[in-house]
Order: sequence, then C-alpha cells, then structure tokens
Amino acid sequence: MLFRTIKNTTTMLTVVAICLVCTAVLVFSIEEYESLYLESTLGDLDGLSENMASDLVSLMATDPDTFEITTTLLRLDRYENVKYAVVFDQHWQQLNVYFGSTFTPQNFELDIQLETLKHLPLGVEVREGELIALKLVGDARLPLGYLLIVNDSLGPLKNSKLTLLKRVLPLVLLVLFIAILGSFLIQRQLFLPLSRLSRLAQKIQKTHDYSLRIDIRGKQEVAELSRDINSMMETINTETQKNSEYTEQLKEQQKTMERLANFDGLTGLPNRQFFMETLRIELAKAKRDNRNLVLMYFDLDGFKGVNDAFGHEIGDLLLMEVCLRTKAFLREGDLISRLGGDEFLVLLHNDPNDIMLFEISERLVHGLSKPFEIQSWEVQIGVSIGIARASDSNFNVSEFISNADIAMYRSKDAGRSTHTVFVPDMMEDNKRRLLIANSISGAIKHNEFSVHYQAKVAPDESVVGYEALIRWKSESLGTVSPAEFIPIAEQSGKILSITKWVIKKVCQELDQILAMHTGKMVVSLNLSAHDIKNASLVDYIRAMFDKYRVDTSHIEFEVTESAYLENFDVANEFLKQIRDMGCSIALDDFGAGYSSLGYLTQIHLNTLKIDKQFVDNLNVSKRSTLVTKTIIEMAKQLNLQICAEGVETREQAEFLILNGCHQLQGYLFAKPMNLQDLLKR
Repeated sequence: MLFRTIKNTTTMLTVVAICLVCTAVLVFSIEEYESLYLESTLGDLDGLSENMASDLVSLMATDPDTFEITTTLLRLDRYENVKYAVVFDQHWQQLNVYFGSTFTPQNFELDIQLETLKHLPLGVEVREGELIALKLVGDARLPLGYLLIVNDSLGPLKNSKLTLLKRVLPLVLLVLFIAILGSFLIQRQLFLPLSRLSRLAQKIQKTHDYSLRIDIRGKQEVAELSRDINSMMETINTETQKNSEYTEQLKEQQKTMERLANFDGLTGLPNRQFFMETLRIELAKAKRDNRNLVLMYFDLDGFKGVNDAFGHEIGDLLLMEVCLRTKAFLREGDLISRLGGDEFLVLLHNDPNDIMLFEISERLVHGLSKPFEIQSWEVQIGVSIGIARASDSNFNVSEFISNADIAMYRSKDAGRSTHTVFVPDMMEDNKRRLLIANSISGAIKHNEFSVHYQAKVAPDESVVGYEALIRWKSESLGTVSPAEFIPIAEQSGKILSITKWVIKKVCQELDQILAMHTGKMVVSLNLSAHDIKNASLVDYIRAMFDKYRVDTSHIEFEVTESAYLENFDVANEFLKQIRDMGCSIALDDFGAGYSSLGYLTQIHLNTLKIDKQFVDNLNVSKRSTLVTKTIIEMAKQLNLQICAEGVETREQAEFLILNGCHQLQGYLFAKPMNLQDLLKR
C-alpha cells in the first residue's frame, strides 16, 4: 500500500536518500576526524620522542646517569596518554622505566617482546591500539642507546569521537528534519497537478468521451503535458484506423524479414543460420533418443572455372539449377542448405543405412555431373561429397560439420566427383595435414628442403636436361613426400613460398650443373596453378635471374595441362612474360585431363610432356598406345619437342624412340639426385 502511488514512493525514497546522505556525511566526518586525530597524535609523539632522545645523548655519552635519566623521563607526566617509556643502552639492556598515571606497573613486562622490538623500524607507528615511538639515542654510526615511548591511542580517540558526536549530532538531526519537511512540501506541490490529470484520465476511460479537455495550468512541464494529452486525444481516432493498416503491413514485413534472415536470397534454400539452428535442435533430439544423424557436405568441382569462363551471372543461374536438381535427388524430409559460395549441407532424414546412403550419394554425383543447359551454354561441373555421422562427433555441431568437411576434401584428393564417408582415422590424417601446413614456413627458414635433379636423355641416352624436383626431410616429420606436402601447400596458400625457394636454389646451382656438360642443357622448374595466378612471381623470377646472372636459355618452366587450362587467360599472360625473358615453356601431364585439343592452337609452347599413365600402358593397352602415337605425331606437326616421363622399361624406351620421341625421363635412366651426388657421377 505504501508504494502504490508515485507520490508515496517518491516521498519515501527522498526521505531514505536524505537519511542515507546525512548518515554517510556523519560517518565520513568521524572517519576523517579519526584520521586527522591520529595524524596529529603521531606527529606530537614523534616530536616529543625526538626531543627526549636528543636530551638523553649527553646523559648517556659516558656512564649513564640513572638519576638524570629518570628526571628526564618524568617530563612525560604532563602527557596523560603516555602508558610507559623505557630507556635501553646500546646493547638493549634496560636502564630506566617510566610509567604513566594511567598505566598500572604490576608485573610489568614489555608488551612488545625484546626480539620484536629490535627489528622495529625507528620512528612512530600504530600497533594494536597503541602509538609506539622508537628512537635512536646518539648517532646511527655510534649509537648510545634507544628510547621507547608507548602511548595509548584507543581511549583518547574514543573520548574525542564521543565529544564530536555530542556537538555535531543535534545539528545533523536539525538539518535532516528541515530537509524532510521541505521535500514533503515540494512534492505536494509537484504532484497536485498530476493528481488532477489522473482523475481526468480515469473519467475519459470510463466515458470514452474524447471531447473532454484538460485545463492548461500549472508549471511549465505540467502545462506542456496537458497540451500534449489534448493533442493526443484529438489524434487517437485517426491513429486507431492507421494502426490497423500498419498492423497488416508489419505482418507482411515480418514474413519477409524472417525469410531474408533464414533463407538464401539466390537459391531460396535455408541459409547457414537457419540450418545451424535446426542442426543443433536435431542433434539434441537425436542424442536424447539415442538416434544417429547423417550429414552431407558437398562442394561443386570446377565452379570457379565456370565463373571465370562465363561470368558470375551464368554462375548464379548454375547454382539455382544445381539446387533444383539436388532437391530431385534427395528424399522427402532431407534438409538442404546453401552454406555459401558453391558449398552445400544436407541433413539426411531418418539415419539411412549404408546401402541407401550409397545410393543417395551416387545419384548426386552422377546427376550433378551431367551437363547443364544455361542460356544456350552447355556447362559441366562435378561434385565432391563428404559424409559424416553424428555419433563420430559425440553429437557436437562444430565437430559434426568439421568431420563432413574433412571427408569432402578427402573426396577432392581422390580425384573429385566422388563421395567419402568420414572415419575417425581421417582426423589423425587431418591433424598431420595441419602439422605439415604449419611446418612449411619453418622448413624453408631452416633449409629442410632440398632440390633433386632427374635427368632427361636423348634417344642416344645422352643427358640433355634435368627436371628440378623438391624433397623434404623434416626434423619432426621425417621424410615427407611431395605428393603429400605439395597439395597441402597449395590449399594452405604456401606453395608460392616453396616455388620461390626452388627457383632461387636452382639459380644458385645452375652454373655447377652446366659445367658438367658441353652440349645444350636445360633445367626445368615446375609451376602450380596458384603460382601462375600471382603476378608478383614474374618480378621475383626476373630478380633472381639478374642476381645470379642466369642465362635464361637454359631454363624451362613446366605447367600442368590442368593448371594451364583452368586459368587460361591468366596463364597465357604469365607465361608470355616468362617467354619474353628467354625461357622455354613445357606443358606437363599432357592428355591426362582434357579431351579438347583446340587450345593448342592458342598457346605458345616449346615442349609437350606425355603423361606417365600413357607410358605405363604402352604395349599393354591398345588405346593408350594409339593415343601416345597420336600425341607424338601431333606434336611433330606443331613443331614441338616431345618428352615422355615415367619411362621405366627398355621396351617403353624403344617404342618411344621408334615413334620419334625427342626426350625420355624416368628411373630407367636416372633417379632424382641432389647436386652433391650428381657432381660425383
């Protein structure tokens, strides 16, 4: 009842606030008085003890005069708060003791033990309700003794505070009374107009008579409030009608906002936010019900090439078609979401068994690999799928998605357009991948990498060149295969650093390699797809050539067919600058990934390298044999040098030489060797 009205509440809060303020002021004043009192008392005691110590110097300079010392100590009688004083010689032997009038010397023992007393600092301090002054008699270098004065602080301080309270408290109470009375009067005047407004508002509520008006009177704020209420009543009816219309609009806007917040604007699929929230709920239910969940994480293969070749508009239309086609391959109840870019997540319904899971994955892989008709363009992509089960992640959202992501990258490593189910062993592999990625920079810094050179021979088996191949022997990881660390370096963005290191190393060792041979000699260096996208690499190559005075006619750069054609325009511009320096260009792994040969008329090459898979199948597969012959013949027509890699048998070598292959490379002739071993041959 007391706090039902603003008036009563404000009044009580005001009274309480005034009381608290007065109390706080009183407490603060007492504390401040206590501090000042102690400060003053400490100062007085310090001065008294210092003067007495000075007076004792002459009395203790020779044989201590006990009578004179006693006379000196009796000067303390005028100080009623002194409990006792003790004079010690230089060896802390007690010479004389003085007892104040308030101190009873029965069974006197020093309150402060002698050992403790010896370690007290000289000066004045407060200790357990006493003021203790310890002064040196004489010079610090030649002390004559010590003076101890113990003063009572609690009793005098208490009496002083009581005296202060008796004087101040009546004044505080008077001020408190006046402040409370004044607040009552002020609040009464303030709330009187509000009471009138309240009564009128109650009347309007009962009668719904909006013609009633409030008399505009009172203080400025109250008058303004009265005018505002009158104005509000005039517009209430109009606003009521408008509100009805606004409500309908807001409902529509709310639906639109919910859709924008939870669905992808391009494909109409649930977005990451909506999917993650749904996934958390479903994981909690599955864990509670002891059920499993299956998650698919898939990424489109070759989508970037579509954007580069046809533009982002075609890429967006392709994503919409992928969405429609994917929905057709999934079951009712399966939830698909666009994670971002060309990445999608699918939460499969009702934990499908292995056979059903395989069928769904195959449908997606084969279905999305079929060409798409986009604005009269035939566009072809692939899909790499990673599959994970919730039980392998202990139903943790982040780990669940991470497992599917790891499996998806395993699919990409396996050749793309396939699907992979996550197993716990992949986590260890992923840890190793991360460890390798994090160790590359340190390996470059500490020269753990080395360059090995594999010879290229002419048909008469004379050496006509070398291919520079990087090797890594890590202190922590042991020997790491290029087949393992090169893809990791590309994915982690560290391949450029490796390429620069190899280029620099070859430039440093080139003169020694050339000195071994009298004929034309070319050293080949490999460039990745990531390298040819980096314009700054050209400047680095030029700088290394200038620094080590490299004859560029002895340098050849090899680019894989897939790397060249996936970045066709960029690669053409990059390699044009390389050719302008005087270097030659070789197309590596030719025929491994692309069926169209029309691009050969648009690029400028010096050498075609036949992929090892064709060499392996010579005289085994009629198809491979025929393709190899065709490649060699086509290269001759284009006036290109032909180099066959991976030659391991004499039969392969004889076939290639017979058909006009210019260079052979493989273990049949030489294994990759470092410079030191190469020089020993």
